[in-house]
Amino acid sequence: MKKVMLLSVVASGLIYAGGDIAPVAPVAPQAAPAACDFYGSIGFRYEFKSDKKGHDLFKSANNGSKATVVLGVNKDLGYGFGLGAEVASTIKFDGKLKKKSEDSELSQLFLTYKNGATSVKLGRQALSKTVSPWAWSDNSLGRLDTTFNAITVVNTSIENTTLVGAWVPQLVKGSTNTKINGSNKGLFMLGVSNKSLSNSTINASLYYIPKNKTNGKAFSVWSSIDSKISGVKVGLQAAYAKADAGSVAQKGAGTKATTAIAAYVGSSFSGVNAKFKVAYINAGNATLNLGGTSGFWGDSVGSSFGGDVKPANGKQKIAELGLDTKVYGGKLYTNIGIDKPDTGKTAFAARVGYTFKINKVGCKVEYRYQKNKDFTDRKDHRVRLEAKYKF
Repeated sequence: MKKVMLLSVVASGLIYAGGDIAPVAPVAPQAAPAACDFYGSIGFRYEFKSDKKGHDLFKSANNGSKATVVLGVNKDLGYGFGLGAEVASTIKFDGKLKKKSEDSELSQLFLTYKNGATSVKLGRQALSKTVSPWAWSDNSLGRLDTTFNAITVVNTSIENTTLVGAWVPQLVKGSTNTKINGSNKGLFMLGVSNKSLSNSTINASLYYIPKNKTNGKAFSVWSSIDSKISGVKVGLQAAYAKADAGSVAQKGAGTKATTAIAAYVGSSFSGVNAKFKVAYINAGNATLNLGGTSGFWGDSVGSSFGGDVKPANGKQKIAELGLDTKVYGGKLYTNIGIDKPDTGKTAFAARVGYTFKINKVGCKVEYRYQKNKDFTDRKDHRVRLEAKYKF
């Protein structure tokens, strides 16, 4: 089975270790470099889990926990240049808090250059999903799941418009660098984000993976619009991906293109943000989640529990209602039909949680449930306790 790889790249407001790229004036030769800007986080999560039949939720043998530590720094070197670095570590424990594993990595190390409306970033970096939804640097408890060795260029010289170009030759997970599509040709990406329309943002992205001696080519096109009309938020997203035989983007035996469309409507009332989403994905053979979490708006039931059960996994029809405030929750229905594209079996997931702070520590208590007939009538109950301190 082919390993699904990464791909993707930055976007409007490319992440520079957490900050947005904005137009900047040329740095005067006499300008003195600023001091180092340090940031970081410490996180801990304990999760009670049932077995796959929904039993023994609080049995320690089913439970697990982990702790994360992240420390980063940005340094202005003067003359338009900057340097950034980040290290991260995760320790995993069993239900009795006995250490199971530990891993650390240099998650980011990059050089930046800014001149007028153009910004360049070279090295190991986090990539935003704003105009790069095919894959991006999601994070778990403050730690980046995936980073990339890449060159990204962002230009904002056109009014209300951000243009992005990138070459991404490698995906990085821990100490392992993986070549995109098995060669040094990598992935090429062009993106644009425009805010000319009142209260609206339009994003579009084009990706291309060249073929090589052993693997076929692949390409993908994404577009979306987010608008606010009389206090109501609405959005529409479309994605298309095509992968030749042998490409890292291919999943399954065929080469049928994957087409996906999603829409949402949302509003706020009495401090509560509500959103309703619907989505459809055909039974294509090109994945929409290269290298990590997909930027497609339609979540599957499996992904709501931390696994990324997304295209290409057969035809999917998705409906989701979410509420977001200090008390948050949601319901999700989908007939994901994994390896059985047209069976129409319905899966269900729900969650409810509460967020609060103790001094400067952000805390969360959450309950999750899923019933998924495509996993041999699998049922899951989970209770998650989480705390994270950012500095």
